[in-house]
Amino acid sequence: MSMTNIEVKKNANENNVNLIRRFSRRVQESGIIPRVKSLRYNERPMSKLSQKVMTVKRIAKRKETEKLRKLGKIAERPTR
Repeated sequence: MSMTNIEVKKNANENNVNLIRRFSRRVQESGIIPRVKSLRYNERPMSKLSQKVMTVKRIAKRKETEKLRKLGKIAERPTR
């Protein structure tokens, strides 16, 4: 992603509030914020190997909890 530098210089008789307002308007017009927000929660897809490893771990954990439930060491989950 190419970064866009936004630069605003203060005019002679301009107060800070107007300067911030001009800067905010420039940022809005440049379209940086929607682009960054769209990329914010994007994640890379998991590799096949890591998917398999996580699946094996999940299955092993389920077996272990089922075993402990049958032995009475873990209370049964109440049904809805």
